[in-house]
Amino acid sequence: MASDVERGEEEEEEEESASELLRDRFRLCTISIAETEAERNGMEISQPIMACVSDLAFKYAKQLARDVELFAQHAGRKSVNMEDVILSAHRNDHLSASLRSFSNNLKAKEPQSDRKRKKITKKEDTAAKEVLHIDP
Repeated sequence: MASDVERGEEEEEEEESASELLRDRFRLCTISIAETEAERNGMEISQPIMACVSDLAFKYAKQLARDVELFAQHAGRKSVNMEDVILSAHRNDHLSASLRSFSNNLKAKEPQSDRKRKKITKKEDTAAKEVLHIDP
């Protein structure tokens, strides 16, 4: 019993350590982007403000990940797809439109054979056969 508790504690510590590492890397990337953009625009950003923006961005990304995961679960899937990501941006019209455009561009580049084919019902199949073609 004690070994199970110890293993559980070790797993928790490893998960917390991985989470801290991810947060730190995210923070470094965010700060790097902020510094680059500030330099490009001839501006200065104080370190406390960069840290604050970085923390807010991490919290936002964390919440976004939870939302996307819940959308996939609600749809009965175990993996996240592009529609879940687009749905997560529903409060931001510009972002949602950009994501839809990006998704459509990806779909257009995808070879036709890789796309899912729509199953044709017998009713649609017979209706297609009954169409009369008239040549001019």
